[in-house]
This record gives sequence, C-alpha cells and structure tokens, in this order.
Amino acid sequence: MKNIVTAAQDAGGRPAVGMRRASGLATPNQVLAIVCVGICLANLDLFIVNVAMPDIAKDFGQRDMQDLSWVLNGYAIVYAALLVFFGRLVERHRRDLSFLVGVGLFTLASAACAAAQGVWSLVAFRMLQAAGAALMTPTSLGLLLASFPPERRGSAVRTWTAIGGLAAAIGPVAGGLLLTVNWHWIFIVNVPIGLVAIWFGWRMLPHVEGHDAGRPDPGAALLVTGGIALLTLAIVKIDEWGWRSAGVLGAFAASLVLLAAFARHCRTSADPFVDPKLFGVRPFLGATLVMGPFSMAFGAMLLSVALWAQTAWGWSALRAGLAIAPGPLLVPLVSLTVAGRAIERFGHAAVITAGLLLFSAGIVAWALGLDATPSAWGVVRGMVLIGAGVGLTYPTLMGVAAGSLPPSWFSTGSGVINMVRQASLAIGVAAFVAIVGAPTTLTDRLHAFREGWWVMVAISLLGLVPTYAMIRKTRRA
Repeated sequence: MKNIVTAAQDAGGRPAVGMRRASGLATPNQVLAIVCVGICLANLDLFIVNVAMPDIAKDFGQRDMQDLSWVLNGYAIVYAALLVFFGRLVERHRRDLSFLVGVGLFTLASAACAAAQGVWSLVAFRMLQAAGAALMTPTSLGLLLASFPPERRGSAVRTWTAIGGLAAAIGPVAGGLLLTVNWHWIFIVNVPIGLVAIWFGWRMLPHVEGHDAGRPDPGAALLVTGGIALLTLAIVKIDEWGWRSAGVLGAFAASLVLLAAFARHCRTSADPFVDPKLFGVRPFLGATLVMGPFSMAFGAMLLSVALWAQTAWGWSALRAGLAIAPGPLLVPLVSLTVAGRAIERFGHAAVITAGLLLFSAGIVAWALGLDATPSAWGVVRGMVLIGAGVGLTYPTLMGVAAGSLPPSWFSTGSGVINMVRQASLAIGVAAFVAIVGAPTTLTDRLHAFREGWWVMVAISLLGLVPTYAMIRKTRRA
C-alpha cells in the first residue's frame, strides 16, 4: 500500500524518491513557502471581506445583516463540509496536483465574485471560492507534513499557521485601500496571487503520491452541509421570525435530524465520512473541542469590530482596517517567537490557557471600554490582546492535532479540525447577527454589541474545559 510517508526525507535530508519531479527537487522549506500561499489566500480573503461588508451592504441596498451574513456563512459552511470530503478524496491522488487544482478554482471563483451584481450571486460565487479553499487546505497541509520529519512537523505547522496570520494582518489594511476604489477589488487581488502560486507550484512542487483509501460518501457531505446550513439559518432568523416561530423551530428540527443522520453514518458505515477512531486519539479530540468554541468567538469578534467601527462611528474601511491590523499582525509574531518556547517550557495546555485568557480579555476590553465616542486606542487595545491570544491558541491547537495523528490520517485529520473551525465560525457569526439584530439608535446598537461581546467571552472560555481534561498531559513537541 502506498503511503504519504513515501514523501518524507531520507537520512541525508533530501526528499525521498516519491517527491521527485523532472524539473527539479524541492526542499522542505521550499514546499513550505509554496503551500503557505494557500493559507495566505484563505486568510487574506477572510479579513478583507469582513472589512468590506458595510460597503457591500450599501452597494446592494441591504439595511440589515441577515441576508448579507450569508456572504460569510455560505463560504464557511461549504468550506467546512468540503474540507473533510476533499481531504478524504485527495488521499487517493497526488497532493501536488490536487493543491494546484484548488488554487486554480479559488482564483477563478475570486474573479467571478468580483463580477457579482447581487447578494445571492455573490453568495454563490463565494461558495465556489470555498470549494477551492477546501481543496487547498488539506492538500497544502498534507504536502507540508509529508515533507518534514516527525520531529519538525509541529514547528512546520506553527510556521504555516503563523504565515497565514501575517496574511490576515495585511488583509484589513489591504481591504481598506482597495475599498477606496470599490469592493470588487477585494476579490480581484486574489487573481494575480493565485496565478503566481500556480506557476511556481507546477514548476517546483514535488510529487507526493496518494495511497489506497476508501472513497468519501457525497451523501454524507450533503447531510453535514445541510445540517450546519439549517442550524445557521435558524440562528440568523431568530430576531426576525422569533424563537417560537414555525420557521425557526422547523429549521432547528431539520438540522438536528440531518446532523443525527450524519453521526449515525459515521458510527455505522464500513467507510465513514469521518472515522470515529480519529476521536479516540485523546489530544486530537481535545484540540477539536477547544477549536469549536474558540472559533465561534473568533468569527463573531472579527465581524463585530469592523461593523462597529464603520456603522457606529462612521469610520472609513481604511481607518477601521488600520485599527484592526495590529491584532492579526501579532499572530505570527507571537506564534514564531513565543509559542514554541512556551510549549517546550510549560506544555500545550498552559499555552492554550494563556491564549484563551488573552483573547477573552481583548473582547472584555471592548465590552467595558467602547462607547459612542470614537476611540482608535480602544479598538487597538482589544486587538493587541486578541492577536496575542490567537497567536498562542490557534497554532498550538493545530500542532497538537497534527502531531497526535499517524501519517495516513494527516489529510483527513486536518480536514476534520478545520471543518469544526469553519462550521463554528459560521455559527459564531450567525449568533452575533442574531444578538445584535437591527438596532435603530446608537444607544441600542451599543447595548446589543456589548451583549454580543459578553456572550462570546463566555463561549471562548468554554475551551478551558477540554484543555485540562484532554490536552494537559499531552507530550510536548
């Protein structure tokens, strides 16, 4: 049976035969540089789109966020479901070619988003964009993990994540600059980046062969997609339809049925969409359970600060982007200079705990400190704490998850934890939109945003429970 291990380095530090390409031989660091483009595209797009939401709403004549939130949530839901589907599918095929196809699809969809003329056409093209991102992510991580020896994989994953954080730091400022022209340019910017990645990837990426694996069940993918989508719809529509309305209760019930059917498939199928054995790996399960609430709070936080600065204070997208940028800028700095050393000295659980507390403290700073008077320092103060918290938490969780899995589960495992992350982002955005509603006065808006921030603080701190129940005794790496 072929295995992704054939891509590992030999004793002399050179990639094994399975990684050779006629045009040359890539070193592990070169592979890291190329595949980082995938995570950069996804993170750059996420932060730019959040900053652009008020401009898109104005252009499309949207008075509230309920319909427009699907520009974010449609992407997150499709990305979440297809991550595992594509993660399983590409285990059978060459990682390098699958990665390039993903980059190409993302690039094409970005151009289509730039040409969108309405909310729902933009949502549709964003879903296509999500499909490209869902193909890029597991294949990029699979290439990365196959290229490094076991003792360097944790560090490589943290670097991969940190560089994505750097792209996220550029996102708000780049979005503000591009929005001085119009919002369509926030998608056009992905096109040249994607084309350059395809050119370098085709010339330099090594062969990483697939191995024998079962074909993923597309029906299961539809079950989890529909379940998450209906759950998100129910949450978003609570304010408009009411808790006890037939629409909300029906959506919740249908979501429960679909997700229960998905869980049953995973438990009983001879070839489950998500292998339950993954969750028998205690550190992986712990990292996944922390990732859920943390990502919910993160998704809500990211949308809330851009909306508050632009709709309550009337800031331009560029000014809001500059205020947001210190947070994501700190993510790679903290991850590369602090997280690794702290893990070696104190262990994974202590670093994750510190990250969750700093992240929560940043949101608390907004809940207590922001009011009707514009304050750049108030935004920056919270973003600095949040950025430091994310820099400790997210890369460490990814390192724990990846480092606890055998090589044959790399792609599927990365797909599962990223599926949880993306689904949780969508649920977090939906929850915040439902809490905030459509306030008509600045006083009402402030009250609603503060309520939303306090809820997200409580949700993020839930991650402390699995951290100490399942990760505390994890071997340091």
